[in-house]
Amino acid sequence: MAAERLLLIVEDDEAFARTLRRSFERRGYAVLGAASLEAVSGLLQEARPSHAVVDLKLGKESGLAVVRYLHERDPDLLIVVLTGFASIATAVEAIKLGACNYLVKPANTDDIEAAFGGESLPEPAEAPMTARATSIKTLEMERIHEVLAETGFNISETARRLGMHRRTLARKLAKRWVP
Repeated sequence: MAAERLLLIVEDDEAFARTLRRSFERRGYAVLGAASLEAVSGLLQEARPSHAVVDLKLGKESGLAVVRYLHERDPDLLIVVLTGFASIATAVEAIKLGACNYLVKPANTDDIEAAFGGESLPEPAEAPMTARATSIKTLEMERIHEVLAETGFNISETARRLGMHRRTLARKLAKRWVP
């Protein structure tokens, strides 16, 4: 298998990761899987992927920490962030940390491959912009993710800067919120 087709999938949802793996393998990629930053660092001891798909929320971890780690290890690695919790702040932060694109779930293999910059794929359809009021919860989570990134994903320091108890912040991060 050519080295330029090695894909790393960082996803804590086993069923979704398995589906992505099979789909990319049918397209000729060799695929590695991980569910946490620790697992990613172990895999990178033995392999050097050319592409990565990273979920924004990995259990209690932030996928942004994984993006930062991957980009620091290999600036040429093409990283696409997938999320069910889209926000402008996390999209901007993901790009700043080294992701080449940011997609909202559900995204299929065609969308992800196009996000890597596949030349043979058609242009993705333009989604119409809608005027939608931003909820307080969405704004709160955007601010939390922004401060998390500023503090290097240090929960205690983030809680201090936000003026909340560390356990309160941990509970907010553990919730599955929908914007």
